[in-house]
Formats: sequence, structure tokens, C-alpha cells
Amino acid sequence: MCVAMVVTVVSVMTGFLDMLKNSGRQIVGDVIVSSGIAGLPYSDEFLVDLKGLKDVQGATPLIDTIGLLRMPYPRGNQKEVTHVQVWAVDPISLATVTDYANDLYWKPAENAAAALAMAEDDPRKNLSEKILTDGKTLIQSKTGNPGIALGIHVSIGNERQRDGSYRPRYGWFMPENDVTLTVVPVSSQGKIAEPREQIFPVVNEVQTGIYEVDHNRIYIPLKEGQRLLRLDEAPLYDLNAEPDAQGRYPVIGKTPARVTKILVRAKQGVSANSLRAQVEIAYASFSKRINADLTRNAVMPDYVNVLTWEQQLRDLIAPVEKEREMMRVLFSLIYLVCAGLILSIFWSIVVEKTRDIGILRSVGASRLGVMWIFLRYGLVIGVLGSALGVLLAWLVVRNINAIHEAIGSDAPPTIWIGSFVLTGFFAIGLLYSIWRGKLLRILLWLLATLVMGLIATFLALHHGTLIWDPSVYYFTSVPDQVDWITAWTTAIGGVVFSVIGAAIPASKAADIDPVEALRYG
Repeated sequence: MCVAMVVTVVSVMTGFLDMLKNSGRQIVGDVIVSSGIAGLPYSDEFLVDLKGLKDVQGATPLIDTIGLLRMPYPRGNQKEVTHVQVWAVDPISLATVTDYANDLYWKPAENAAAALAMAEDDPRKNLSEKILTDGKTLIQSKTGNPGIALGIHVSIGNERQRDGSYRPRYGWFMPENDVTLTVVPVSSQGKIAEPREQIFPVVNEVQTGIYEVDHNRIYIPLKEGQRLLRLDEAPLYDLNAEPDAQGRYPVIGKTPARVTKILVRAKQGVSANSLRAQVEIAYASFSKRINADLTRNAVMPDYVNVLTWEQQLRDLIAPVEKEREMMRVLFSLIYLVCAGLILSIFWSIVVEKTRDIGILRSVGASRLGVMWIFLRYGLVIGVLGSALGVLLAWLVVRNINAIHEAIGSDAPPTIWIGSFVLTGFFAIGLLYSIWRGKLLRILLWLLATLVMGLIATFLALHHGTLIWDPSVYYFTSVPDQVDWITAWTTAIGGVVFSVIGAAIPASKAADIDPVEALRYG
């Protein structure tokens, strides 16, 4: 039971961590190149270099900033304003690096069978294909205006159901509304410019699977983000020349558009660390080439951050990893319980079998031979117990969603009625034992009656307990894969501590004097 408990808990925690890592990698790619607020110029040329690397599957530019989003609710003039993380992206190339296109939530059912499986009040049953197209392009097809995609939890108008799906509430279906985005441009010198705002129609909403992202992030077209943040292509004026009659300085060129990040996706089988090294070399070469070109009107930053997705999301992943390790440490204390149980049981056996041990010693058994008998006994118990524990954990973890569904449903009447019938049978046994006056039987039948009565009452009153609520834990199902590394190490630990627990009584047995044992046994 100890082994089963450890393996089950750690396997579920490992499943959480794997889900988080898989979701995290799908939203940022494998490698992230980022600069300061001044941004990276000539990103389109650098993207060409990146896509030319043999291990790169795709690359996409974006601007990452913060902003304020004015929502369409409540009705009236006082609208709610929420703080958001703004990603200005090229949605087409973003879909080659991340799961953006697949993460769009509002889309029509893929086929008739999928539509039939949806609840009657699910809006996706009657959606047009245009809502998916608009989300993929961030363009509202009806007007041709640039659109915005919100994280599914940015708006209070989305209510997560127990099955993990969403329904509009309060009458707010966001893809039918407009929002106002306000951002503040910041110069390369750190000076804040006049805030800028723009009204965007909501074209779709995004569910990445990570609540912190879906609660804060919004997506707008890259060109709109560059314009709002003054990172777009702009005229370059000669401030050392004399202005004309209208006070305008002569134009001597253009400053290139800029982005703050570039996300890169590795090809299948290529590690993020390997790709990171290639991207660093590619940037150093590209930066040297651009800065050596005297015709350029901007220079590349001397230093940029090139991180793998795990390094980028360390603040998100590290706490879950620490929680898992903490659970491993805490549940590993169960080993001491195992050793203590074996020690106490074997100690009692040695005391009870003192005379038998004396007989064995008197007919020629060595001290090591006596000790090996008890050690072997502990070893067999450890191996069998650990094997059964791993098997039990495997059965529980593999069927954990079915178990959870059963716990979350009402108990079938046949179960609790049968439990009451069994309680009645135990009560008859109790009355018979009282009539016969057998105290031990009375106690046993009394305990059986009370326990079964409590179980029957609980089942009768049980109306479903949803332990794993997707609206709280976000993932729609409980992880059901066994962490086999943990399983085998736990099993080995169970065997080792069983032998350790048996070692002390075994040593006591080996030290028994045969004469004293035969005399006083």
C-alpha cells in the first residue's frame, strides 16, 4: 500500500508537469530571441537567415508589451478596463512555430459526429467557418479591419463548464463585440510617449491550456502593434540641416520596422539547446554583417537574449517541479513506516520463536544461517509487496479518470440498497452473538455493522463529488500515465527498507544463546 500510494501520487504530479511543459512549448516554440524595448531592426532579413538553418522548422516575429483593454461590458458608459499582455504577431508564421491556429477556441464542429457530441447550448454547433478564418488571419472578413483575439479567460463573458467547454454568459459572446486597446510607446531612451489607442473587433478567442496565459494575453496584427508602439518604418530626418519654411527637416532615409522577439521552432528530433547554439551563432553573424554595412540607418543590438523555451518559462515550470520533488520527499517517509512495521512484526516473531531458534542452533545452524532466514523472509515480503504495490498503482492511475467519474456521479441505487441489506445481515449476526454471549463475536459483528451502516448511509446521501474540477484545475482530465522511473525506484526502496527493517530482529535471532533459549524458552 505504501508503494502504491507513492507511485500514484508522484505519477499524477509528473503528469501535471508534462502537461504544463507540453502546453508551454506549444505557445513559445523552442527558442526565443528577445531584445529590449528598442527592438530588433531588420527582423525580416534575420528571419530569412534563421529559416535557412537546417534544423529550423519555422520562425516568427512579434512584439511583446503590456496594455489596457477596455471591454464592451457592462452596459452604459462605465466600461471595465483590464490589464493585458499584448502580442503583436504575424498569425500565419506564428502558426508554424506555435499551436496558435489549433488553439483558437471558437470554430465549427469538424463533422456531424462532433456536432452531435456537443451540448445543445454550445455555440460551436452553429458557427460559420469565417470565425475560424478570421482568427487565423486576425482580419475581420466582414469589414476587412484588423481584428483581435483574446485569451479565453480575458473576458468574464466566458464560463468554463465541468466538461472543460465554454459558454457565453451575461449575454456577452465576445466575437460579436469590439474592444479598445491602449498602449504606451516607449523610446529607446526609456521616455514614455503619448498613449495610443485603437478599437478592434474581436475575431476569436484562444485557449492555450495555461491559465496564466489565457487570462492575460491578447493577439493583434504585427503591423498594428508596430504602428501603435512607434516601432514601424519611419522617415529619418537630418536634424543637423536647416529646416524648410514649414519647419520640416530634410528626409535622408527611413528607419526600419522593429520587433521585440523572434520565436523559433526546431525540426523533429532537434533539441532546444542544440537549436539555441545555432541561433546564437546566426545572430552574431547577422549582426556583424548589418553593422558593417554603412548604408544601413540602424544598427543591431550588441546583445540579445537567446533562451530555450524551458529557460523562458522557468518561472512557470519551476514551482511545479519543486512541488513534485516535495511530494516525493514527503511520501518517501513512508519507507520508514515500512521498516518500522517489518521490524516490530519480526521482533515479535523472534521473541515467540526463541525456543525454535535455540533448537536450530543446537543442531548446528550457524549464526549467519539463522540471520539469513529472517533476512530472506524480509526480502520476500519486500519484493512481493513492492510488486503488488506497483501493480495496484498502475491499475489506479490507468483508470483514474473512470474512478473520478464514478466518484463525481450519484451512487447507483442498487449499490446503496445492497449495502443496507448487508448491514441488516451483519445486525442479525450481532444479535445472534449477543444471544450466545460470545464477547469476541459481539465485538466483531458490532464493528462490521457500524462500518457497513456508515458506508450505506454515505452512498445513499452521496450525490457526486467532483474532486478534479476542470474549471479550477484547467486541464480537462487527470493524468493517467504511470511515472515508471518513480515506480521502479519506489519498488526498490520498498525492498531495501523491508530488508533493513528485518535486519535488526534477524541480528537479535542470530545472537540468541542456544542453551539459554532451550532453558527458558
